[in-house]
Amino acid sequence: MPTIVPPPLGAPFAPGGDTAIDATLAQRLLSIALDAGGDYADLYFEYRVTADYSYEDEQVKTVGRGVSLGLGVRVTKGDATGYAYTEDLAWDRMAHAARIAGQIASGGGSAQPVDVAHVAIPDLYTVTTPSLAAPPADKLELLRAADRAARAYDPRITRVEASFVEQIKEVLVVTSDGHLARDVQPLMRFGVRAVAEDGAKRQAGSSGGGGRYGLDYFAQAKKDAASHGAEAARIAIAMFDAQDAPAGEMPVVLAAGDSGILLHEAVGHGLEADFNRKETSNYSGQIGKQVASTLCTVVDDGTVPSSRGSINVDDEGYASKSNTLIENGILVGYMHDRLSAKHYGIKPTGNGRRESFRAMPLPRMTNTELRPGTSDPAEIIASVKRGIFAKRFSGGQVNISNGDFVFSLTESYLIEDGKLTAPLKGVNLIGNGPEVLRRVDMLGSDYELSDGIWTCGKDGQSVPVGVGTPSVRISKITVGGTKA
Repeated sequence: MPTIVPPPLGAPFAPGGDTAIDATLAQRLLSIALDAGGDYADLYFEYRVTADYSYEDEQVKTVGRGVSLGLGVRVTKGDATGYAYTEDLAWDRMAHAARIAGQIASGGGSAQPVDVAHVAIPDLYTVTTPSLAAPPADKLELLRAADRAARAYDPRITRVEASFVEQIKEVLVVTSDGHLARDVQPLMRFGVRAVAEDGAKRQAGSSGGGGRYGLDYFAQAKKDAASHGAEAARIAIAMFDAQDAPAGEMPVVLAAGDSGILLHEAVGHGLEADFNRKETSNYSGQIGKQVASTLCTVVDDGTVPSSRGSINVDDEGYASKSNTLIENGILVGYMHDRLSAKHYGIKPTGNGRRESFRAMPLPRMTNTELRPGTSDPAEIIASVKRGIFAKRFSGGQVNISNGDFVFSLTESYLIEDGKLTAPLKGVNLIGNGPEVLRRVDMLGSDYELSDGIWTCGKDGQSVPVGVGTPSVRISKITVGGTKA
């Protein structure tokens, strides 16, 4: 477990902390939760400190800080689940939450909690000094540096918005079948948006990054605040000359890195086991079958050091893992939480995640990756007579049941005779996730993991995630543009 105890943040659940939780107290709560006849119970304690800063029009706009503390109690009886939470860790309030969650069960012999043992977990994000422990002035200077760099890039940059969000979260999970896991999770995200104006033309660009770092993140090459500011300005200026996007079916090359968001949305969600357990995913019943090009190996890896989507332990107390989902085009597995793993008769994969103590865990992605191939990225672009180079994505919509999607691009270029030519505007990619993976015919050797900007929503819960791909050529995909 990382040793992160920076005053005044603390680690309240650790021995000697302000709200120390020991095995004896936890087992008393678990016994209460199971008293009505439940067959399993778990406790999820969470302490979170967050801060956010925003800078607009060359001045500080907002500074905020918040603290939350609570306990969520889950009880299962067969396929039924009861859940309750409290924001007050006084004994009577915790015991009340345990009784409420246990009401899902009635009658029958109740299980008894077993002696707990600490779960062995990795140490994926050792942060000596969390950013929250650094002076606010240091973070405000980062925002000013990004603003200055964006404005210095081109006099047509008329507006810059910069933000910095940071948190540190301690979690403690204790289960009736004997797991005890504690983790302290740092997280930060930096973002810049630049607006450029030239007469009646107006364009915007953005850049950002982060992960499970302290302020040492900004010491990495091309990740300092000024670099993000200049990149946001570059995109805004480049888009001034953007042409209307062509429409129709054509080859598309996905850039390495952030293009993984298409994989995450169009394919990844369909591989979460709860959808497959309910048979609402297009991947239901497809284990062992070819669902993608033989070039494609898709992995959900929660063990990438310092990545935004990485976790030492999931929110059910299972150590994080690297899970292969599709191997050489063959579907080999799903992402599981405890409930889906029990249904399939396998072990959980470390993908049980929740937004906070107020919500139950669900099977969720961590860092979802398309593994690299052997092609030179330049050769991939050179192989396309006419098509689209997709560099940056914004939002999209996906139908989990059949994999149909629509994605919008914020930065893309026309490929003509194997070369990148005009920047494009109004580009949408329209297709089907499994079909797109079947049409992958070249994979680059240039794998990149996204730089810590993505957040995934599911059933009203949001969690930080990572995505990654190499350069990818899709033989054909429908491009929704404005020119036939």
